[in-house]
Amino acid sequence: MTTQMFGAPIRRREDPRLVTGGGRYLDDLGRGALAAAFVRSPHAHARVVDVDVTDALDVEGLVAIYTHEDLPGRVGEPLPLLIPHPALTHGRTQYALARDEVNHVGEPVVMVVARDRYLAEDACARIRVDYEPLPPVVGIEAARAAELLVHEDVPGNVAAHMLQEVGDVEAALAAAPHVLDLDLAIERSACMPLEGKGVYARWDADRDELRIYSSTQTSTGVRAAVAAKLDMPLAKVECIAPDVGGGFGVKINHPWPEEVLVPWVAKTLGVEVKWVEDRREHFISSAHERGQLQQVRVGFDDDGRLLALDVRFWHDNGAYTPYGIIVPIITSTQLLGPYKPGAYRCEFWSLYTNTVLVTPYRGAGRPQGCFAMERTMDAIADELGLDRAEVRSRNFILPADMPYDHGLLFQDGRPLKYDSGDFPASLDKLKALVGWDDFAHYRDRARAEGRSVGIGIGCYVEGTGVGPYEGGHVQVETSGRVNVSTGLTSQGQGHETAFAQVVAQELGVPIEDVFVTTGDTRRMPYAVGTFASRAAVMSGNAIALAARQVRAKALRIAADALEVAADDLEIVDAIIRVKGAPDTSMSLGTVSVMSNPLRYAFDEAAKAATQFAGSNDPDRPPVADDDEPGLEGRDFYSPTQATFANGMHAAVVETDPVTAEIRILRYCVVHDCGPMINPMIVEGQVHGGVAQGVGGALYERMVYDESGQLLNASFMDFLMPYASEVPHIETDHLETPSPLNPLGIKGAGEAGCIPVSAVIASAISDAEGFAITSMPISPVELWELRRRHAAGGLPSLRDRAPHPSGSPAQTDDTTTRT
Repeated sequence: MTTQMFGAPIRRREDPRLVTGGGRYLDDLGRGALAAAFVRSPHAHARVVDVDVTDALDVEGLVAIYTHEDLPGRVGEPLPLLIPHPALTHGRTQYALARDEVNHVGEPVVMVVARDRYLAEDACARIRVDYEPLPPVVGIEAARAAELLVHEDVPGNVAAHMLQEVGDVEAALAAAPHVLDLDLAIERSACMPLEGKGVYARWDADRDELRIYSSTQTSTGVRAAVAAKLDMPLAKVECIAPDVGGGFGVKINHPWPEEVLVPWVAKTLGVEVKWVEDRREHFISSAHERGQLQQVRVGFDDDGRLLALDVRFWHDNGAYTPYGIIVPIITSTQLLGPYKPGAYRCEFWSLYTNTVLVTPYRGAGRPQGCFAMERTMDAIADELGLDRAEVRSRNFILPADMPYDHGLLFQDGRPLKYDSGDFPASLDKLKALVGWDDFAHYRDRARAEGRSVGIGIGCYVEGTGVGPYEGGHVQVETSGRVNVSTGLTSQGQGHETAFAQVVAQELGVPIEDVFVTTGDTRRMPYAVGTFASRAAVMSGNAIALAARQVRAKALRIAADALEVAADDLEIVDAIIRVKGAPDTSMSLGTVSVMSNPLRYAFDEAAKAATQFAGSNDPDRPPVADDDEPGLEGRDFYSPTQATFANGMHAAVVETDPVTAEIRILRYCVVHDCGPMINPMIVEGQVHGGVAQGVGGALYERMVYDESGQLLNASFMDFLMPYASEVPHIETDHLETPSPLNPLGIKGAGEAGCIPVSAVIASAISDAEGFAITSMPISPVELWELRRRHAAGGLPSLRDRAPHPSGSPAQTDDTTTRT
């Protein structure tokens, strides 16, 4: 019998192939292709005066050298601004090769094509570029001061300025019994996928067709961009995402300069060309994120209930804005989390700096917003001497309030309206999981041993499944094999397994018979991409709708052949049978043959189908006018709004009294993404997100000097947590269904990383007795804060309401070395 597929913790089907070396990544392709390499700017800000390629011409195996002057037509124009916004009044994008000016270290200036990458790099080393250095703008403070400009025609370095307000904030603040001001900061970081960016292009001169392979999160976007830039019909361009070794947001931007230049060179020269990013290129030319300065003013009553929230922040968008201002917009709207804020105002400025551009990185503005909101909730609890969890509980949006409209505009321009969630239930689960109410006893015992421990908490709401659409195609072959395709790409999320589970459940077939293809524009030419925790919601529902079409058609054809009503049939293990009379049946493969009435029997299913031929009306054509051959269906899912997942994290940390090292002793997560297609995959997503969150809280940062040089552009200096630094993660789940989509699901991909900085800051503050207001934090920085606190430069936190005595389970047994 076919088992329940939806909600089953099935092991990922793609993993045996990937972990045994069977993956086919970008660099595994095009072994005989010519190689591209780039001369990149060593300056953060400079005019390009001259390019001398003379010495490079003697390199054996050199094929071509290109500067901006060689780029024709639209190839030489600025790259597209993908997501315009009325608040983005001064959007700027780069040229594929710098024209007159470079605006960050690593910006491409010259492209070299040679027989192999070694020779291309040799040629690059011989090219002499004459620069006229200009003073750079580095850091938010310098951008805000605007004594220097990144772009001469952008006043004040302000790319965008946006204000959203609900209620009379000034009046509410004036009337509030308590008002607090907070200055907060999140530093720059960047995603580091196992595989960097890459693109490989093949030109077919006989058919005037271009095939592109790209390590991308949006193959359809790359296809459309390249077709437009090269003035080619869309039908003549294909783009395929092979196995992709991680994305995390850096590969959602499209097109990157290389994704235009490599296909253009392949077409121009009529050859195969490939470029694969090395790790230093990734550091200095791929996207960064996170950097913000925040100011929060909050008004609240004696019980800690929010009356007014006024937030201002300054966002570092780097040198260009190809992806618009999605990141700061998400910060401004989703920082509210699960709370009713009272009157609310948020104003932000998105600023240019002479640093690498910013595009979404896992969480995409939400970690910054969560940090602002959760540090604010802790500050209220500290001011009033209340339990931090209780303060949060008193401000929750309740299940009876759903759907809850905040009165703001979400990132897609639609109302910010929560569709579902039970925040009190999530908090109850988290407190039980971490032993929140029993922590006081453990703290006392630790103090008696000379140890300093603290507990922290953080809550968040995440908009997932944003539109505009995704599609799904399901086809049943005569053998019974079920082919599934969707246009969004996969970078390790387990789509091959989860989407197969959806189809197996909807169609009543063994999961072993279902085969999934993603990110191939030949199979699904219309798609948006993989980002914003949208894959399961968007493609999952589209695939489910397509499978329902196939099921309905299969039952209709079988009902006709078996001379029963379609409602009397069921599909079990790919067999269509009469309910209560399972011997009266036919296979799904046989129905597939009957749906496509060829004159030839190629396989056993076709032969078997002939026994039902007599049931057809001889006066009716084999394929009706309103039907089409084949047992397949295609559908699209396009939601009216995002669906909102949510979660709550808690951590127990220990801070070393001498070295100020920070150890995470426990990390607990409660997450609600609605009904889980595959709980094992959801847990994997949460765990991976927490690991990245730990990196962002304690290790990872981009360090620029005053000249705009990235000082830690290698894994020798850019710290990431090893497996030994990632704590054991304890999880629990709520499955509150969304009313907005057929499967009732919500996204889970970014959930793990959103609150981690806020949670760890909360726990360190609890351990140390003073507020942590900037992340990430290192032992050196914590030691300095201790020194300032001892000297009276940092105020102490008030004593909070005591917890009941007790001991949290497993606290000593799950310590993690850091």
